[in-house]
Amino acid sequence: MRIAVDAMGGDLGPEPIIKGAIKAASEKIEIIIVGKKKLISPILSKYNAKNLPIFLQNADEVVAMNESPSLVVRNKKKSSMAVGINLVKDKKVSAFVTPGNTGAAMAYGIMILKRIKNIQRPAIAVILPTRKGKVVLIDVGSNVDCKPIHLFQFGLMGALLSKNLVGINNPKIALISIGEEDSKGNLQVKKAHEYFKLSSLNYIGFKEGRDILQGEVDVFVCDGFIGNICLKLSESVGSILIDIAKKEIENSLMAKIGAIFLKKSIKKIKKQIDYREYGSAPLLGLNGAIFISHGSSDENAIYNGIKNAKKFVKSGYNTQLQKELEMYADIDKRKFWDNIKYKIPFTHTVN
Repeated sequence: MRIAVDAMGGDLGPEPIIKGAIKAASEKIEIIIVGKKKLISPILSKYNAKNLPIFLQNADEVVAMNESPSLVVRNKKKSSMAVGINLVKDKKVSAFVTPGNTGAAMAYGIMILKRIKNIQRPAIAVILPTRKGKVVLIDVGSNVDCKPIHLFQFGLMGALLSKNLVGINNPKIALISIGEEDSKGNLQVKKAHEYFKLSSLNYIGFKEGRDILQGEVDVFVCDGFIGNICLKLSESVGSILIDIAKKEIENSLMAKIGAIFLKKSIKKIKKQIDYREYGSAPLLGLNGAIFISHGSSDENAIYNGIKNAKKFVKSGYNTQLQKELEMYADIDKRKFWDNIKYKIPFTHTVN
């Protein structure tokens, strides 16, 4: 297993990324660090990584977070992101992990790796903690405007991810809507609802935003606009609750005494809701494995992101997805796939 890591994409600079890669390499995962050699080499020397299975791949160009993906893919063909994804294409690595510009990663991925046959839009899926285990949320930012068929394919990809990475054999799938009744939601969601009902997936209908972290559903499907808002909100809720608890403890002597006995439990809870424990999210639907880490990823997030990528590759996810897509070839004859251009009306009402 050899995994490439983009050292240049993060908000915190290359050092925490390289430290995370070193930690993964110490567990016998071969790492290729991609980026500016003159910046990376001194950091590797600083942490005495010469005896670890770490290799360098120079890339002088860097993709900034605020750059346009369409301009980046045209003008920066030698960026650390482009070089890393080309390593995946050339089978020199099994996966590529980047904390960089998500839009650019998707644009490079589509251009270099191409989409898996029949996949119309790649999507980013995250695994979140819930009351009763883990839930897959897809899409969380790669597609803000979606057709109904895209939502169906997101559900297919998310279900397979839940099976392979979470261990749920027959995951329950739901569409995020503004109510559980069939009459609720916008036109895209209602049409996607019909597609799911035609399939053999374990689809249970519409669910609301409040249900995401309850643990009753294994895969939640939505467009990237809604998904990204849900993701960022869930990330903030955990830290806010911890901050509120700290303030309450500081204001009460009895609470301070109680906190001493609860210290271990609080630490476990904090770890469970920390996004760094999941590390990275796969960009699904491409002929290769690209994993997106948080822009502010530290050493622990990168380390877990690399481990996540390793588990994904070992599962044989892409081969399984191709087979799943082939299963629905007969539904194509029943006009299951949305071949007609789907136009969202300028105005519409919600029932």
